[in-house]
Amino acid sequence: MKIGVAGAGAVGSYFGSMLEKAGHPVTFLARGAHLTAMQKHGLIIAGDTANVHSKKVFTADIEDLAASEVVLFCVKSNDTARMAEQLLPILQDDALILTMQNGVDNEETLEATFGKKRVLSAATYIQAFVEAPGKVHQRGRVKLLIGELDSTISSACERVIETFQTAGIDAVHSGQILKRKWDKLLWNVTFNPLSAASGARIGQILDDPRLRKTAVTISSEAIDVAIAAGIAVDPEPTVEKIFSNAEYARAHQTSMLQDRLEGKRMEVESMCGFIVRRADELGLEVPALQSIYSTLTFMNQQIGTS
Repeated sequence: MKIGVAGAGAVGSYFGSMLEKAGHPVTFLARGAHLTAMQKHGLIIAGDTANVHSKKVFTADIEDLAASEVVLFCVKSNDTARMAEQLLPILQDDALILTMQNGVDNEETLEATFGKKRVLSAATYIQAFVEAPGKVHQRGRVKLLIGELDSTISSACERVIETFQTAGIDAVHSGQILKRKWDKLLWNVTFNPLSAASGARIGQILDDPRLRKTAVTISSEAIDVAIAAGIAVDPEPTVEKIFSNAEYARAHQTSMLQDRLEGKRMEVESMCGFIVRRADELGLEVPALQSIYSTLTFMNQQIGTS
């Protein structure tokens, strides 16, 4: 299966390399120092689950993705609409888009561009970061939950899942993929914005009484919004699960904190702005989330438009 990686950061680089190692032709779309290093020396994946050195196609030219049968859509949520508009005219009409992004709002944007029958969604569980240009470090477990937005393409979704499985990746089907992505968003919104604002890793948030209290408040507010939005969430067990899962990621530097430290725009809108807006639409008060959203939006504006 011909694979295109739109946004070869840590996540796209890892999964693209694993698929390439399994024998699939992969084209990595990237930019900046990471792209330059990959073009010169290849892409190195160093991690707990795999060590791979990819030496194939690294490009800044989106036209090079034209032959892709599946595009791993891994750009930051800030760039979803722009990337989708650029891909639409060059891809084959039956090429599938698999969003591996954070949040639950990218699917709507991609569906509007490509149509529901071409979009798959994945809840992506991986701890990975670009350690240096051309080198990605991965730790801990890796798991994918993949589902289709339209049941008529379930067989195509299964083929994609099997492709990941043959590459040694723990990938399974979910018939409720948007619910599972909400589950992941609830974890992300609890820790990502707070870590970005404070500079703390997950373990530091868990161990500091004040930060932990704030995280619990944010989590509870987000759960209230999810319930009001019609998502089946049981509050108390969900909070317990969010914090018990966090124990396995104590050393993790969240993606939003990585972006802040690298001087990049953070995924403020997808990570917490979406929930703040939904709360407003539903008539709910989310003071802790609103405060951290305002803070991070201001920080983003010092870099560029949030």
